[in-house]
Amino acid sequence: MKVQVRYFASVREALSSSGETVDTQAETLSALRDELIARGSAYATALARGKAVRMALDQAMSDEAATLSEGCEVAFFPPVTGG
Repeated sequence: MKVQVRYFASVREALSSSGETVDTQAETLSALRDELIARGSAYATALARGKAVRMALDQAMSDEAATLSEGCEVAFFPPVTGG
């Protein structure tokens, strides 16, 4: 299936991209993250499992178990801190 993937803040900077359309076999956010990490290089660093990365599915904060659907929008971004 095809999904729209958006990258924000430091993830966007690390990947030099604000987004892309991904053809994936992943059924969940977790599996999609793993597919992207498997690309290696900047993806492996920016989305690494030990790194704090937030995810949203169709503009709603979601956990890694969230189920993907054709044409959905996924966003990856670092946790936001403020003061």
